[in-house]
Amino acid sequence: MSDLRESAEEWLAQDPDPVTRAELRAILDAGDDRALADRFGARLEFGTAGLRGELGAGPNRMNRVTVMRAAAGLAARLPRHGRVIVGFDARHGSRQFARDTAAVLAGAGLRPEVFAEPVPTPVLAHFTRAFDDVVAGVMVTASHNPPRDNGYKVYWEDGAQIVPPQDAEISAAIDAVGRVDELPLGEGWPVHNDVSLYLDAVTGLDLGDDRDIEIVYTPLHGVGRDTLLQAFAGAGFPALTVVPEQADPDPDFPTVAFPNPEEPGALDLALALAAARGADLVIANDPDADRCSVAVPGPGGWRALTGDEIGGLLAEHVLRHTSGDDRLVVTTIVSSSLLGAIAAEHGVRFAESLTGFKWIMKAGRPGDRLVFGYEEALGYSVGDDRGVLVNDKDGIGAALAVAALAAGAKRDGRTLLDLLDDQARRYGLHATAQLSVRVEDLSLIAGAMARLRAAPPAEFGGRAVESSDDLSRGDGGLPPTDGLRFRLAGGARVVIRPSGTEPKLKCYLEVVLPTEGGVEATRARAAAELETLRADVSAALALS
Repeated sequence: MSDLRESAEEWLAQDPDPVTRAELRAILDAGDDRALADRFGARLEFGTAGLRGELGAGPNRMNRVTVMRAAAGLAARLPRHGRVIVGFDARHGSRQFARDTAAVLAGAGLRPEVFAEPVPTPVLAHFTRAFDDVVAGVMVTASHNPPRDNGYKVYWEDGAQIVPPQDAEISAAIDAVGRVDELPLGEGWPVHNDVSLYLDAVTGLDLGDDRDIEIVYTPLHGVGRDTLLQAFAGAGFPALTVVPEQADPDPDFPTVAFPNPEEPGALDLALALAAARGADLVIANDPDADRCSVAVPGPGGWRALTGDEIGGLLAEHVLRHTSGDDRLVVTTIVSSSLLGAIAAEHGVRFAESLTGFKWIMKAGRPGDRLVFGYEEALGYSVGDDRGVLVNDKDGIGAALAVAALAAGAKRDGRTLLDLLDDQARRYGLHATAQLSVRVEDLSLIAGAMARLRAAPPAEFGGRAVESSDDLSRGDGGLPPTDGLRFRLAGGARVVIRPSGTEPKLKCYLEVVLPTEGGVEATRARAAAELETLRADVSAALALS
């Protein structure tokens, strides 16, 4: 413990933040060894998602020292005098972290440029790829994490998140950084808040002619509102109704238990307002507006669409408004197989990637023109004949496309639910579900994965396992990752992988059924089969 106290005292001596200095001083004075070990016994690892963690003092927390070290490591891997765009959201500490990043980059001989006010993540990603002299971008955000978290995402000159070996090279450069109070710091970098470049691009999408749609929108206390409203107005849509309790950026996210539109209850205020107004559609962004959630009214009340359902609808929308045999659509190995069927029907190229948009953007072959990518966790990138507009998730562009699709359906007296039924009849019903198991002991996850590798089940949910891929060996032609994929009889599928951000084992389930007996009856049968599949997978994991 004396080594930890020594590390803490050294941290104190270089920390420029009076708040985290006071926090650490109190821990040391109280002799709180457990709190000390939690903050100094490990460190936030810099990977392909950058950094993300709880705010506080020490290397295992997000703070000004951690951010300055990350900026110095990044600077070491960038060409001198290169231009770097820095954006930030409205979370606690984000503005200061952006300024610290700019100061370190400027001191290292780079040319940082900082947004003056919080911006959505897709704005920063688009800006990064738009100029030849931009060598990287930094977005300070923790997306939809809890209020006490923050994070640090790095984009390369193509406007996409970093992938290996860039992450490892930056991480090694961070390890070589000395005291942050000895880093040369610059000042006087350009500051602006011009989002017109992004707005011009996103409002230039081919959205068709239909605009008659009443929408209730919530940014979930995040930074998406102003940019999204400008985008909708620029594209010719009528004014949206914004949920007033969630309209303004608020880093404490006071009306939701968890600021993720996938979480139960997150959309309750929006759904209630939409029902009261008789609206046609609910759209929600997560706090940094890179994800898009959608809900529609139906016979049993309002229903939020799954990420796979939205992905299938958007795919066909984009393919109807683009042309060319070189078009590529991409999704991840844990998303529905429906996109592959849609691609085959439209005569375009299809690829699967590992989980995460950093991998979606690297999928395909030379000569492919990526026009649409999505992942089941409500992440979408839409494009036109030039390709996708943003090389990352874009919750605002996706919202525009969904609104146009819903307006077109409304003109014909239909809804997005009818369009989903159309797809089920055309391609078969692709029904998906998840199983997540949280553990206290991470060794339980490793043990479960080892058991499944050593003795793969012969069947799940009464369906024979026809083949399996051990993704840690790079099976399936993908970069190695810890995961298993089981292909079952009848086109069903199970993918099992440890979460990259939480102590969870995550399982992704899919069944594919023909709709000869009618779509509604098929949906009921699929739901029952998914429950059986979920029970079998849970038993095979043996974690509870």
